Amino acid sequence: MNITATLNADITPAGSDYETVRRVIEMITEDYRDQPSLDDLAARLRQPPTQLQKTFTRWAGLSPKAFLQAITLDHAKRLLRHEDMPLLETSFEIGLSGPGRLHDLFVTHEAMSPGEWKARGAGLTIRYGFHVSPFGQALVMATDRGLAGLAFADDGDEQACLDDMTCRWPNATYVRDDEATAPYAARIFDPERWHPEEPLRIVLIGSDFQIRVWEALLRIPLGQAVTYSDIAGQLGQPTASRAVGAAVGRNPISFVVPCHRALGKSGALTGYHWGLTRKRAMLGWEAGKA
Repeated sequence: MNITATLNADITPAGSDYETVRRVIEMITEDYRDQPSLDDLAARLRQPPTQLQKTFTRWAGLSPKAFLQAITLDHAKRLLRHEDMPLLETSFEIGLSGPGRLHDLFVTHEAMSPGEWKARGAGLTIRYGFHVSPFGQALVMATDRGLAGLAFADDGDEQACLDDMTCRWPNATYVRDDEATAPYAARIFDPERWHPEEPLRIVLIGSDFQIRVWEALLRIPLGQAVTYSDIAGQLGQPTASRAVGAAVGRNPISFVVPCHRALGKSGALTGYHWGLTRKRAMLGWEAGKA
């Protein structure tokens, strides 16, 4: 066996598929401002559009159109966040016909408008503190209008938990104030105080779609669970299960807005932002209270 020849061999995947995918990625990355269509890409590669679609999707895991949208969205975020470019100029800079298409791009992939994404908590003062809970250290966050955030951390992971939550609203002002947040923690984890005579004020900070999903979560009875598909149907958008799942994952008020009661299509627990072990603990704890 010729060892030298083996070591020097070209290890690029065999066949033309690899080269096709490489060139499509290159063309989209370089020419995203032109918003090339599948037909445009296929013509440049002299391939049938259907064949190109199947080849790229098989290798890349998403269609050329979805890849183009991801590249376009990434550039839009950079312009909005780092260069503070107005929405109209951002739209034209990334090759879209106007703010309407930019809005659709953000709503489809971020479940919020570009304006909401850009604001990201501007003008808000959020007070926060860490408190003991049945599910580990609880990070409680509140504005003057009510509870705005609830997250969980294992001992030693408090800073990472805080960073995760503050990055959701990076333009807000944050003040450590355990005294102000303690009453919320006491109210949240005491089932004896779960009654209409002592309502818990909450503030949902998100896009219109996200808030609709979170409000649907609030309607899930204690001790029960629903699927993402169920929620999508309740919202009148039965094909939006994936968007519902994304909104559930972005729920800022865990436990109170019971995203742990949302399950995958098969009834599986699926993921949970603060850990599946914690999700199981919450469902078990609630089952004992129901």
